[in-house]
Amino acid sequence: MPDTPDDYLSRHFQTSEIDLGERITALATQVTPPGSANVMLYRDMLATVARMAQADRNRWDAKIMLQTLRELEQAFSLLERFKRRRKVTVFGSARTPPEHPIYALARELGSALARHDLMVITGAGGGVMAAAHEGAGADNSLGFNIALPFEQRPNATLAGSSNLLPFHFFFLRKLFFVKEADGLVLCPGGFGTLDEALEVLTLVQTGKSPLVPIVLLDQPGGTFWQDALTFIRHHLEDNGYILSNDLNLLRLVYSAEEATEEITAFYRNYHSSRRLNGRFVVRLRHALSDRTLQQLDNEFRDLCREDGFSQCASAADEVDEPELRHLTRLAFTFNGRDYGRLRQLIDLINRPENWYDPTAVALTDSH
Repeated sequence: MPDTPDDYLSRHFQTSEIDLGERITALATQVTPPGSANVMLYRDMLATVARMAQADRNRWDAKIMLQTLRELEQAFSLLERFKRRRKVTVFGSARTPPEHPIYALARELGSALARHDLMVITGAGGGVMAAAHEGAGADNSLGFNIALPFEQRPNATLAGSSNLLPFHFFFLRKLFFVKEADGLVLCPGGFGTLDEALEVLTLVQTGKSPLVPIVLLDQPGGTFWQDALTFIRHHLEDNGYILSNDLNLLRLVYSAEEATEEITAFYRNYHSSRRLNGRFVVRLRHALSDRTLQQLDNEFRDLCREDGFSQCASAADEVDEPELRHLTRLAFTFNGRDYGRLRQLIDLINRPENWYDPTAVALTDSH
């Protein structure tokens, strides 16, 4: 989203011959900290509300906007405390009983993720959600609860906790499930779990959400996700409704340890990515060897719209995240389509044998 004001939103308002444009700009400037790059964004938010007030929408529309803004602001405020911690969203049925093998598996998953300093996000309900939080413990848990006529109470781990965030709207809750996630684990569940699985895949497949590891977790010998994948391959892939590489976005595992390894391995070298000046920029913990860069050009050139892959330091205009300036960048003009192939590229750059080794270079030079 550009930081420049939207022309449509930036029009001056005329109400009873009083120009509101300057007043809105003055208010945004007054309440925003000096030097903030976001002042015009806040100005446009205020302008949006003013336009709605000027049109005097019906009460239901106004309530939707008010509730949406309130929930967003409350969520941003709470989650700021955990901004630099990696988090994993765990989906699964609220109706999974404690004696079920999946419950025990979800509890083991929560414990394994916490041992790797990963916070566990769930809907804060019962079943799989309660099990994952039970394993992770309150300090490593975040709950995004929803108000429902049933199954709406937070689980014992997060009841009364400051790490519990209530939502009225499903769409906002689902936004934060994905926005805050550095990884997603899907356990067997009902309509809600399947909805979340398909929505997550849609968001990643279309580039509307950053690429993160997506893990399907089932009990040993279980066929829940295997049957789902069979359906996807037969009806979606075979009919051309999805790309064959789209299934690379998923990993099917049968233990908490495997699920945790899939997530931690994803960040072994890959740190994060962003789009900058028309290029897709991958931040790396370790620079890649020249041999690996050549391999990328040979094997993944189909991901590039033009040119190839280049490795560089942070750009001068990446000033918004100074704590990441030390990371090496891998940049290319991504075609914006083949995210399954992009996942394969990330798997390659995460292998230690593909990293630049200055010791090996020095040893070679000495001979």
